[in-house]
Amino acid sequence: MNSTWTFLKEHYYIDQKVLELAEKAQTDIEPYWRTIDDLIEYNQLKVITAMRASGLSDFHLTDSTGYGYNDEGRSTIEEIYKTVFKAEDALVRPQIISGTHAITLCLFGILRPNDELLSVTGTPYDTLKDVIWGKNCSSLADFKIKYSEVSLKDGKPDYEQIALKINRDTRMVLIQRSRGYSLRHALRPDEIGELIRHIKSIKEDIICLVDNCYGEFVDIKEPIEVGADLCAGSLIKNPGGGIAPTGGYVVGKEELVKQCSYRLSAPGIGKNCGPTLSTNRLTLQGLFFAPLVVGEALKSAVFTSRFMELAGFEVFPKYNEKRGDIVTAVVFKNKDILISFCRGIQKVGPVDSHVLPEPWDMPGYNHQVIMAGGSFIQGSSIELSIDAPIREPYIAYIQGGINYTHVKLGIIKAYQELIDQNYIV
Repeated sequence: MNSTWTFLKEHYYIDQKVLELAEKAQTDIEPYWRTIDDLIEYNQLKVITAMRASGLSDFHLTDSTGYGYNDEGRSTIEEIYKTVFKAEDALVRPQIISGTHAITLCLFGILRPNDELLSVTGTPYDTLKDVIWGKNCSSLADFKIKYSEVSLKDGKPDYEQIALKINRDTRMVLIQRSRGYSLRHALRPDEIGELIRHIKSIKEDIICLVDNCYGEFVDIKEPIEVGADLCAGSLIKNPGGGIAPTGGYVVGKEELVKQCSYRLSAPGIGKNCGPTLSTNRLTLQGLFFAPLVVGEALKSAVFTSRFMELAGFEVFPKYNEKRGDIVTAVVFKNKDILISFCRGIQKVGPVDSHVLPEPWDMPGYNHQVIMAGGSFIQGSSIELSIDAPIREPYIAYIQGGINYTHVKLGIIKAYQELIDQNYIV
């Protein structure tokens, strides 16, 4: 018995058979780590090169207040993001509070009454539903902006139906990269590029917006490089590296990003204002660490998939499949088992490990949701976290992991919780 196993038994009360299962999973996934290490190295070089090209200096790490005029740090951050994502322009601000907010800026910044938004990856993530068709809440529907969607076919975009749905009013197409609260596979950049080429062959001037949440640095390319006009995401996910305390980004064509900036601040002001309030250094340092952190999250996701599959659960994707994001979906088929597993994850959180997660009515969701993680940044899903809508077939979406050891501990402790509660013999 090695010292790590002894430690886990003494401090976390992990059974021998669980440790043996973890060791088997570890052995099975190690051949796939070289590919992840190569990805980390490539993306790390990409970020370093962008920072060098920007002339980043200690001066840029300071903040601004009030209106935020002449915030050179803010401008340099956006120059770096523009370079990393191969875009014409970028909007990166602490005032963008989430991925949903970043996407909303794109929708309201570009679309006008009687325009149509078409989602080509099925129904969007739950928090966008009120944004699109909510009543009396300043939704797209309230401003007479139409919405249509194309359901996925066998978990993939349905090219034939997309061609039939696009019409003269279709101004923007929404492509959700990650799986959201579904079991379809996350789209990789090459798949996004193929989809965009198909869309633009039908209507060349259509604007393709990619919800890039959970997908940054999972590949050597980002959506702008394969044809996307706009791309949006959150800094408390992948690109913040677990260090950025808040914020979001929009990257893409210069004119489109400018329109989005008017929605964030005010017409005529756009990108010229917005204090950074002590976030410049953290935003930049987070981006610097992001390729390494995303690599750790990918290794963690591969372990999670293999361990839970060996434990007898259905997982998406499997450990040996190509990934488009950092999320692993595990099907529990039982509400109580799902909740118990989430509570097991919480017990190893570096923060709030003593807290007992409960399902609750979260703003923006149509079902009760249970979330766990114990993160340093509230709601951070680049840190080990898990959320699950309380609805059949009771799927947990496990994401993030700043370091592999923490995720490995979280998964085996959560599984041990199921044993301790007599859900597993």
